[in-house]
Amino acid sequence: MADLTKEKIIQQARMLFIELGYEKVSMRGIAKDLGCSHGALYYHFKNKTALFSRVLDFYFQELNSIIDTIMEQTENDRVQELFLGFIRFGLDHPHQYELMFMLKSEEMDSLMQRAATESFERFEAAVKEAGNINPQNGEIYSIFLALHGFVSLHLHRAENFEAVAKAAKRYVTFLRKTI
Repeated sequence: MADLTKEKIIQQARMLFIELGYEKVSMRGIAKDLGCSHGALYYHFKNKTALFSRVLDFYFQELNSIIDTIMEQTENDRVQELFLGFIRFGLDHPHQYELMFMLKSEEMDSLMQRAATESFERFEAAVKEAGNINPQNGEIYSIFLALHGFVSLHLHRAENFEAVAKAAKRYVTFLRKTI
């Protein structure tokens, strides 16, 4: 297939990972959906893990873009917006969120760690800047875990962010008081 590109492979893999989950997706399945041989995929990616790593990079780039957009604002409480933005991302993209933060796989841990760490560091820097604060002893990580807990609790119980928006805003208001 002459027009097979990394971008096309990543796009198809993203859809399949969301639909089926990491464990049920195979390089052969991706190739079948793209109408090419599975060997053609290996020209672009060493294995499924390498492909999934690129998919995760895309998801974390989406989350980072939300952080960047919020930080460009000047009129709202950016700390509150950062917290709500994280919750909104998780609940409006539940399958991606699970793949990013809840997948347990020894094979993927090291690959997931890099993108997750970079995204957390961006979140942490944004909270510090937006709140004009310098918290100590992992306080922002504790808040991140609290936000993750809220998303995890509502992940498959709420249809999307709007279904729990009032509860999310109350929760974020409470968390906002802790820093």
